[in-house]
Amino acid sequence: MDKDRTKRLISLFVVAVFMTAFYVFVLNEIIQFPTELRLFEGESQSLNVKFPLKAENKQDTNNSIRLINHEKNKDNQSISLNPVKLGKTDIQLKLLGVLPIKTLSVEVIPKVKVIPGGQSIGVKLNTKGVLIVGLEEIEGIDGKKYNPGYTAGLNIGDSILEIGSEKVRDAEHVTNLINNNGNKMLQLRIKRGEKLLDINIHPVKSADDGEFRLGLWVRDKTAGVGTLTFYHPDSQKFGALGHAITDIDTGLLLAVNSGEVVKSKVASVQQGKKGKPGEIKGIFYETTKPIGNLEKNTHYGIYGKAYEDIENPLYHQPIEIGFQHQVKEGKATILTTVDSNEVQAYEISIEKVNHQKNPNVKSMIIRVTDKRLLEKSGGIVQGMSGSPIIQDGKLIGAVTHVFVHDPTKGYGLFIEWMLNECGVDLTSYGQLANGNE
Repeated sequence: MDKDRTKRLISLFVVAVFMTAFYVFVLNEIIQFPTELRLFEGESQSLNVKFPLKAENKQDTNNSIRLINHEKNKDNQSISLNPVKLGKTDIQLKLLGVLPIKTLSVEVIPKVKVIPGGQSIGVKLNTKGVLIVGLEEIEGIDGKKYNPGYTAGLNIGDSILEIGSEKVRDAEHVTNLINNNGNKMLQLRIKRGEKLLDINIHPVKSADDGEFRLGLWVRDKTAGVGTLTFYHPDSQKFGALGHAITDIDTGLLLAVNSGEVVKSKVASVQQGKKGKPGEIKGIFYETTKPIGNLEKNTHYGIYGKAYEDIENPLYHQPIEIGFQHQVKEGKATILTTVDSNEVQAYEISIEKVNHQKNPNVKSMIIRVTDKRLLEKSGGIVQGMSGSPIIQDGKLIGAVTHVFVHDPTKGYGLFIEWMLNECGVDLTSYGQLANGNE
């Protein structure tokens, strides 16, 4: 009896281990199977499905996808998704070909083409309102110390949008409004994060110069050098940097009131070293003939509209973009400028691809392998952000950040996130996300 009981327990244990392993395997395959996929018209995509799972085409009223099954062996099924026209369809993942457990939504869109960038650009940005970058004490005419900004509840990083009922233009405008008001209580409309707040504050007459002050240090503009990522000829939209322009003191994203992008020449390159990122120093030129206006500053780059067509000496015709599922580990190139105003292509290696459902500047890890660029800059340096990444003849992303501990490596951002931010609607190509133009 004891032997039989022991055998039964061993059998149950073996079955439990097998079922657990089976469940983990199936669960892992389900997780790895995508939920959404965008394909270009006429461009097929292959997926591998392992037993006991099977992929089947649900009813496709638009006949936009032709699904072809290729039986490699009993444990591995390869399926080809072959777009035949624009539209949407669903592919179902079934357990043992019977029980539906996951749905893949497939959308077929026209091919999107852009002119890749790589040019060094100068960026001039005027903020919405003024940004508070410091609070200070003021000595009043009575000899006492006051800190009106702190007392009123203002914080470093707040943006002053209005004083009284008048919109703030710049720092000088703020000074004029305060002094025209005298010692009366002022109401400020400020933006703190995503919130709009009204704050009352009492100016203090300074013993130093007799001017009325709020005890605030403010900034209304910034400028810098970066790299153009792409130009979309159909809409005349452009994107650059691949990350936000932030205030040097607060680290906060600067809201755009107005701004322009101009041509820039590389004056010098400071090599990147371990623990100390390098830097491209540029000189603005032809500032009376700017490239375009600046409309948006986002976490995923800056965007605007070009005044004239933007040309690339290496790419005379637009090239296709590649979606993240087309990005693979291995060889690629970046376009960037490290000598005067000459765009050149340099070899890199994509070491890791992070598939993402939502935008993130860390879409892939890249490493510079080109000896010319390593000798010139040591790898990725500040000012190189926005350099387009090209793989298999398609624009797939942009350089965003350097690894401080290893300047030969850095992060890249998927180009689809930048196009979405720019306003190019990838689901209905030819129109902008905010309406026809």
